[in-house]
Amino acid sequence: MGPEVRAAIILNATFVRPAKFYLNGFTNMPHEKYYYVFLCFVYIMTVLGNGLLLTVIYLVEALHTPKYMLVFNLAFADLCGSTALIPKLLETFLFNKRYIVYEACLSYMFFVLFFISVQSWTLVAMAYDRLIAICFPLRYHSIVTKPAIGLMLLFSWVFMLSVVAYMVKLIDRLSFCGSLVVNSYFCDHSPVFRLACNDISFSHFYELVAAMIIIWLPPLLIAVTYFCIFTALSRIASGEERLKALKTCSSHLILVALFFFPIIGTNIASQFSFVHPNARIVGYTLTNTIPALLNPIVYALKTEEVLNSLKKLCKRNMKNTVFTVSHGGHISAGD
Repeated sequence: MGPEVRAAIILNATFVRPAKFYLNGFTNMPHEKYYYVFLCFVYIMTVLGNGLLLTVIYLVEALHTPKYMLVFNLAFADLCGSTALIPKLLETFLFNKRYIVYEACLSYMFFVLFFISVQSWTLVAMAYDRLIAICFPLRYHSIVTKPAIGLMLLFSWVFMLSVVAYMVKLIDRLSFCGSLVVNSYFCDHSPVFRLACNDISFSHFYELVAAMIIIWLPPLLIAVTYFCIFTALSRIASGEERLKALKTCSSHLILVALFFFPIIGTNIASQFSFVHPNARIVGYTLTNTIPALLNPIVYALKTEEVLNSLKKLCKRNMKNTVFTVSHGGHISAGD
């Protein structure tokens, strides 16, 4: 038995795990620190916007409906996804701490990809809500119930958890005995598994399957849903009713466009033409951060129910504050 064969057997029997990876990120990008400061601002506004939306939905009982269960789920996934990505990204590149421990790298990969997948499938669930509301309006409240939406969201979380966890587990079955430089802005799956020195064919195959589930299948299902909606409207609705129905879909369509168009466009551009690594990284970071920033803005500005609920909540808090102050002043005077 030759030395190469013995080495291959040993490599297959024992997984070589590095102590750390090195996140390469941008390559000689001018004024890159300004970009990191911009991402810091994006994160702060994302936390404030989604935090406000979550608070309003939680506190206002009128918003405890199946539709706003979906909105709450999306805002929560946006908040968690941005928290999983941006603070670590800023620590890595803004403060030049580019080495990341192997286990931390896999955790980083899992949480970023998991919350992206939850965001993706929440948008599908929201499209289903619009489909039933427009095509079966008389049966909407019997079909789209809190238990039904709760089960749908629970299934999407568990299913995406399984898909992404297995993807990360496959990395743990690879050996790394060469370069440990990850050419990405975080521990992304593809740049990491391509560093392995044993067979990566199954990891590559599974990545394609996961990409189909997370990136390509959801917009396809949403497109089919809206095709059914537009077909139903063209047959049964007058011009005024059609416009009113489409208006209820506008917020969701904006969210879908914000989330899927950039990420699909960046993937297609990377496949069919040369994209500078810096441009690709900027594109991916923006597609993973800007939608989470804009989603609550879209719902706060485009949805009358949320605006009215926010106004009522502010008035209620102001009344409570005035009452507390006046009541406290009365007691003090009596004393």
